[in-house]
Amino acid sequence: SLYDSVRTRHVHDAAVPPLAGDPPAADPPSPPPSKDDFQEELVIRPLHSGDIYASFQFRTVWDADFMGDQKVSHYRLFPKSLGQVITKFSLWVWFQDTVTDVDGTWKELTNVLSGIFCASLNFIDSTNTVQPSASFKPLGIGNVTDHSFLRYATLPREIVCTENLTPWKKLLPCGSKAGLSVLLKSEKLFHSTFHSQAVHVRPVCQDPQCRTTSMELRQTLNVVFDLHTSGQGKREWSLFKMFSRTLTEACPLASSSKVYVDVTDNPQGEQFELSPATPLLTQAVVLGDRRTYSVSRPHPAGLLRVSRSSTCCCAGRPPMVRGDAAPLLHSERHVAGYGLQAGEIHTLIYNHHPYRAFPVLLLSAVPWYLRLYIHTLTVSSKGKDNRPSYIHYQPSKDRERPHLLEMLLQLPPNSVTEVTVEFERALLKWTEYTPDPNHGFYVGSSVISALVPSVVAMDTNSTLDRPLFSSFFPCKEEASYFMRVYTEPLLVNLPTPDFSMPYNVICLTCTVVAVGYGSLYNLLTRTFQVDEPSPGLAKRIANVIRRFRGVPLL
Repeated sequence: SLYDSVRTRHVHDAAVPPLAGDPPAADPPSPPPSKDDFQEELVIRPLHSGDIYASFQFRTVWDADFMGDQKVSHYRLFPKSLGQVITKFSLWVWFQDTVTDVDGTWKELTNVLSGIFCASLNFIDSTNTVQPSASFKPLGIGNVTDHSFLRYATLPREIVCTENLTPWKKLLPCGSKAGLSVLLKSEKLFHSTFHSQAVHVRPVCQDPQCRTTSMELRQTLNVVFDLHTSGQGKREWSLFKMFSRTLTEACPLASSSKVYVDVTDNPQGEQFELSPATPLLTQAVVLGDRRTYSVSRPHPAGLLRVSRSSTCCCAGRPPMVRGDAAPLLHSERHVAGYGLQAGEIHTLIYNHHPYRAFPVLLLSAVPWYLRLYIHTLTVSSKGKDNRPSYIHYQPSKDRERPHLLEMLLQLPPNSVTEVTVEFERALLKWTEYTPDPNHGFYVGSSVISALVPSVVAMDTNSTLDRPLFSSFFPCKEEASYFMRVYTEPLLVNLPTPDFSMPYNVICLTCTVVAVGYGSLYNLLTRTFQVDEPSPGLAKRIANVIRRFRGVPLL
């Protein structure tokens, strides 16, 4: 069912149990050294719009027994800063049932991760944290299913910047000195059309029987480059043009380092050609579609360069731009209404499958200052009411917790499902406004979880030769794959007071005090005396003459 599916696309997520207990008094025999493995790959896909999509995947697997009694003290490839955190906490945010104060541990964890990644996670508190009942099932192995141990929060106002990329790269075994990470130049990444980075930590099984476990750290970075603005009008691209750097050597600590180029829409080289040519091809199922990739490995002479062939621009006509096919599942959200008192939140969920209907789980966390009228909740598909089969609603508390709304909806084939709810804007205290209140207040994205039908058969066997990126779309069965979709964040205007009024009052008060009280104070404290003017030179000479003559002075 949908509730049993697992998947993550969160900025920082993990599901790690704490230490089971203290070691025995007697010295146990020294365990064999833990094995660790590091893999890296880069996936490049030319889009029909002319943009270039690049996805970095860095995977570190550590065969350390965090569930046992052995304390981990030696770190080789796995970053020590994260290793010390996950031995104490469980994040995704599923805490173990041994945690007594979940809210206190959650607050401590966000502060620790805020320091590691130089992020603003310390702003996470009870006002933006929810406790889902059906979404965000545990990603890794574990038996914790009580949703009271689950916490989820988002900061839609914060963005990823350079100070977050630097500590993110330091978690890699080779840092930014060798391997694919040398391409991660902040000046290029943050001037792109789209950019996102993530950290995923989870326990995985070492064997099919899951007798022993390993800790998996996966770091992902996705970026989209607009060649129309960065390519100087030329329809060609290369690693140097996109990242201002080239691949010189692979990371010596990596067991695998590969570069994949999507050639599914270019079987005969009509659209572009690779230089140097890479005859090695592989296939993978991504989002229910079978894709073909050209595989190459970084080496000193392996400067990957792609130039457009002349067939797309023949006869002097501009190349035909063909848009990418819409995904089977995607969503939109916006705010409707006018004024600063009431409004509506509209969520549109699209199912583009021509004949298959499938369920989706919708989660919405709305801040407390938008007071939802839950009795106005409506769900419609193709002009008819679509009654949810499951609804969980937790009302908000002013200045304590947000609204939480979860619904299980059935999407008809080739349809648009609209979810609408009305709200009323609350009045905030003047100390609760942000420094730029007229910009508006952000509302976090809604989260849609679904088992999407696949158009091709999917291989459910786990093989080591499968590309890393293909495992981000796990399948529950051969006919479907799990997918989590995030809507756009909302920007809502609230009633804002005139913050210049205190300044005006201060100016008026100071003026009245200076004019009124100042004049009165001068009259009460000053003494007035007649100041005789000093005589002129002629008058002084006349007084000298009159003094000799015995005549009164002037």
